[in-house]
Amino acid sequence: MRFHFTESRRELLPNGTPQAQAAGQALTQAHALGPILASRFKAYRADVRRSLFQLVTTTAAFFVVLVIMGAVSQSRYWLTLLLAPAAGGLLVRLFIIQHDCGHGSFFRGRRANDLLGRALSVLTLTPYASWSQGHAAHHASTGNLDRRGRGDVDTWTVDEYRSSPPLKRLFYRLYRNPLVMVGFGAPINFLVLQRLPLHANADSRRSILSLNAALVVVFGLSCATFGVVRVFATFLPVIVIASWIGNWLFYVQHQFERTEWQRSADWNFHTACLDGSSYFKLPRILQWFSGNIGLHHVHHLSSRVPNYHLQACLNAAPELDRVTRVITLRQSIGCWRLALWDEERRLLVGFGDVPNRADGIAAA
Repeated sequence: MRFHFTESRRELLPNGTPQAQAAGQALTQAHALGPILASRFKAYRADVRRSLFQLVTTTAAFFVVLVIMGAVSQSRYWLTLLLAPAAGGLLVRLFIIQHDCGHGSFFRGRRANDLLGRALSVLTLTPYASWSQGHAAHHASTGNLDRRGRGDVDTWTVDEYRSSPPLKRLFYRLYRNPLVMVGFGAPINFLVLQRLPLHANADSRRSILSLNAALVVVFGLSCATFGVVRVFATFLPVIVIASWIGNWLFYVQHQFERTEWQRSADWNFHTACLDGSSYFKLPRILQWFSGNIGLHHVHHLSSRVPNYHLQACLNAAPELDRVTRVITLRQSIGCWRLALWDEERRLLVGFGDVPNRADGIAAA
């Protein structure tokens, strides 16, 4: 007997019930709506004046806050730390602009996008071409169980977890722990791992090494001018906070209970965009800092839409209300307990939700 998971209640339902039919209709609606809305959203392309305005205002605000942080870092470091979240939020917004450049959506020309993306990478510490390649793979395969492992959060199925040896399961549990993934993992990724051209192709390796060289020059000159302690005491809190925010955003966008994963034979791009990506509904000020990336279902459906048009796309598509997976800021906290995809029940579950195996071996 096959089962479906309803959006309204956590219960197993056999095929043929009204609830199961409703769940199936939701998938069908996403499949049908996707191409229609993707075509509609083609009208929302880059506006050069609006792009420049966003770039100039965000960059200016970021450097103003950064200069103030540096100016008071030696006499009133508490104020430096107090301003760090604002600078971190602005750096996230700059990262979203770099992200749009990678999609070719911030400007109309590829050359302009690439030049800006590479320039911003010096601030975000993220190699532009290397990251863009991985992110493109994520967009092309999100929600596909047979194409996991590049540009996404590593996610196991329940069966994979059960069949793994205890030590491997322990490492996976540590990896999925928010303290490890966000608290330590995110800063280490931005500061260290993105500096290493491991398992990279020629283009990615060139992107990583050229950014490393640029960072040596930029931060070397900054340290020579302002002092090593002042530079790192100012910028490190900013990049750490920005990495925490960015990691949280990226996690919640696909790691939620009613997400959608399929094997390649059943996978559909538009269904994965709408059912496998959340609408992370944030307070207006946080939506501004995060460059509207919480409207992730819209972004995946049409990645050529610049961030400042995503809200307009959402407003122009009331049909999305029927299929949208809304996650609030409070609900996003609960997403962190979810770690395994249950292929039978078709939902993301926590380690404690995995029943013991029939042979008596506990899931944990």
